[in-house]
Amino acid sequence: MAPRIAFDLDGVLADFSAAYGRIADRLYPRVRDRRTETAETDPPESREDRQPDVSADDTAARRAARRDLRSSARRRNRVWKAIRSTPNFWRTLDPIDPDVVPLLEERAASGRWEVFFVTQRPATAGDTVQRQTQRWLAEQGFTLPSVIVHKGSRGALAAALELDALVDDTIDHCVDVISQSSARTILVAPDTDEATEANAKRLGIEICGGPAAGVELLDAALGGRTSAFLRRVRR
Repeated sequence: MAPRIAFDLDGVLADFSAAYGRIADRLYPRVRDRRTETAETDPPESREDRQPDVSADDTAARRAARRDLRSSARRRNRVWKAIRSTPNFWRTLDPIDPDVVPLLEERAASGRWEVFFVTQRPATAGDTVQRQTQRWLAEQGFTLPSVIVHKGSRGALAAALELDALVDDTIDHCVDVISQSSARTILVAPDTDEATEANAKRLGIEICGGPAAGVELLDAALGGRTSAFLRRVRR
């Protein structure tokens, strides 16, 4: 049986953060510190803003923190509105590493991997998210990509697809996959810290510094030892 591998898109193969930053800079050229803002692919209205952790007696600081949160949320909403109105926005993203998608194509073909690309991207003007993503992957060098747009549990999806491995940049997704399926997880974390590494190791999540390293990790695990690897994963 061919190994079934899934790759997340944004933060693993596509540089969404850079595209988000360019739009934010264009809309708010004087705002340089966006540490309170996020560039996640979940639209901002789909999640609650985190309340500031400020002591109860510091009323002025609490008011200032709330103003900062509201200002940040307004900026984020406006950036997302611009993203949604951009025709075929998901085709405009740069690859994180231009050599990775061709490398993945070559290894998938030689190793007989069944590869899925999974994403929770919201819709924009132009083509559907799936079609935009398929065309982007083809342009980067992967022929006939299988793209799944899925906003639910990544673990439930891994179980339904009977995945053997997932490469993702979000530790919550990796934990979800481990808890609901037998898939191996590889976390792409270029700037990880010791605490994250320790937690990932404790949970059985492998960490790599970039997408190319993730492909090589898979290739080393699967190359020449596919049957043994699959038996080990299923146990």
